[in-house]
Amino acid sequence: MSKQELQQAAKDHLWLHFTRMSTYAASDIPVIVSGDGCYLEDLDGKRYLDAMSGLFCVNIGYGFGEEIGDAAAAQMRELPFYINWTYAHPRSIELAAEVASVAPGDLNRVFFVSGGSEAVEAAWKLARQYHAARGERRWKVIARRLAYHGTTMGALSINGVAALKTPYEPLVPDAIHVHNTNRYHRPDGETEEQFTGFLLEDLEGAIEQAGPGTVAMVIMEPVQNSGGSYTPPRGYFAGVRELCDRHGILLCADEVITGWGRVGAWFASERYDIRPDLVTTAKGLSSSYGVIGGVVARDAVMEPFLEAKRMYMHGMTFGGHPVQCAVALKNIEIMKREEIVENVASNERSLQRSLGQLLDIPIVGDVRGAGYFWAVELVKDKGTKETFSAEECEWLLRDFLSPTLFERGLICRADDRGDPVVQISPPLVAGQAEFDEITRILGDVLAEAWDRYSKRP
Repeated sequence: MSKQELQQAAKDHLWLHFTRMSTYAASDIPVIVSGDGCYLEDLDGKRYLDAMSGLFCVNIGYGFGEEIGDAAAAQMRELPFYINWTYAHPRSIELAAEVASVAPGDLNRVFFVSGGSEAVEAAWKLARQYHAARGERRWKVIARRLAYHGTTMGALSINGVAALKTPYEPLVPDAIHVHNTNRYHRPDGETEEQFTGFLLEDLEGAIEQAGPGTVAMVIMEPVQNSGGSYTPPRGYFAGVRELCDRHGILLCADEVITGWGRVGAWFASERYDIRPDLVTTAKGLSSSYGVIGGVVARDAVMEPFLEAKRMYMHGMTFGGHPVQCAVALKNIEIMKREEIVENVASNERSLQRSLGQLLDIPIVGDVRGAGYFWAVELVKDKGTKETFSAEECEWLLRDFLSPTLFERGLICRADDRGDPVVQISPPLVAGQAEFDEITRILGDVLAEAWDRYSKRP
C-alpha cells in the first residue's frame, strides 16, 4: 500500500488499543515501519528514540529480527504448531527448563500462556484451585492501590485503577486493595522502617478483615508500574512473605514488566529477595518478538495436581506455541550472549544520574525507579508536592507533553493513573548516548511545559 492508502485503511478498519480514535479524525495515525537498536522509523523516514521499549517489553531492542526470524522459520519448517494439552513438543520442554534455570529460588514449574493478562488470570485460577485441592475454599485476592495487572476480567478485577474497571462492572469477586509503596507523598520525617511498618500493618489488617481463611493469593509487582515505578522500602517483601506464610496464602510476584533484566536481575524477585510461590511473566520473555507468557510456580504448588485424577482445569490453544517458544529461547540465548542483564546492572546509576538532572526543572518533583524502569513525577509546587488537577493533566499530558515529545523524536509515556508522571523504560541495550538524548529532549520539553503552564490564564 502507498502511504495514503495505509492511512485511509487504518482510519477505516484498524481499532487501536487504549486510544481516543477521535484524535486522528483530522490528523494522520503514526505508522512505525522499522526499528534498529533503540530507534524506530516511521512512514515518513523520521527516527525516534524509543524510551519505552514498546511497552516495557522490547528488552533486547530492535536489532535482532533476522536472527530471531531464522529461529522462527526453522521451527515453522520443523513443526509449525502443536498443543500443550496432554502432549508436549521439544521447544516448550526446552523453554520451561530454561525459564526454571534462571528463575529465583525454587520456582521450577512453567505453565505457558499468550501474554501478561492471561498469566495473571492463570495465577489467580491456579491459586484458587490449589487451595481447593487441599480442602480449603479460598478465592479472594489482595493487590495494591493503583496497580495494573491486565485487562481480562479476572486480571481487570485485580487492578487497582478504578477508571479501567468502572466500564465493566460488576467484576470477579473478591479483590481487596491495600496501600502501594509510593514514598514521595508520605509524611515528612517518616523513616523507611516506619513506612514499612505502616504498609505491613495495612496488609495484615486487610487479611484479617477479609478473613485469612478466604484469601487465596497476594499479588504485587516488585516495582509497581502504574503510578510511576514505586520501589519497595527495606524489609517490605520480607514482611509480606511472613504474613503470607502465617496465613497460608500464596504470594505471586507479577513480573510481566520487571522480569527478564528490566531491573538489573533476571527477575526482580531475586533482587528484592521476595521468594514468591508464583511469578507471572510475558513481555521480556521473548522481548516481544513473539507472543508468549507464563506462570512459574514452586514444585509445592504443583504437588496437589500430581495426585490421582486431579488436573489444573485451565488451558488455551496457543499456550506454549512451538514457534513462540523457539523465539523466546533465541531471545534468552541472545540476552546471555550479549550480557543484557549485566548491562542494566552496570548502567543503572548512570541512567539515574542522567535523569536526576531533571530535578532542576521546576515542574519535576521526583525521579524514581530501578534498573531501566524509571518515572519522573510532575508537580505544581516542589515544596508542597501539590499535583495537577484532572483538567490540568488533560492539557499537560495529552495536549502538550505526549505530542511534543513525539514531535521531538522521543517516545515515552505520560500517565496520570495516579499522580502525573512521565515513564522512561528504554531497551536494555541502551547506554550513555541514549541516556543523554532522553534527558536532553525530555528536559527541554518539560521546561517548556512549565513555562507554558506558568503563563496560562
